[in-house]
Amino acid sequence: MMRWSPARPPRPRCPHRRQRHLLIRELPPGLAPGASTLRAWASASFVGARHIFPCALAAGEAEPMRRALQERLGALEWRLPGHIVADVLVECGRDPRTLRIEILTVED
Repeated sequence: MMRWSPARPPRPRCPHRRQRHLLIRELPPGLAPGASTLRAWASASFVGARHIFPCALAAGEAEPMRRALQERLGALEWRLPGHIVADVLVECGRDPRTLRIEILTVED
């Protein structure tokens, strides 16, 4: 298994860029994504990655936006060749105008 490092490129065929593109298309107006990160993830049976996307709210409250976005992204059928979206989590950030979207993918 390849160890993750910020200096190394992601695994071959990693869906991070495609996933970011798909996520941006689904974000409502007024929610801007920041710099995303990728962390390798593995269990006894699966290999994948945690894709973390911090987002800033231009206006409005984070909690209603978090609930709506969690429902919307959780119901979305992601198209990532060779990968499956196993989980989507939307959390409020420390700042009242930020959200954190984490998407767990596993290799198919």
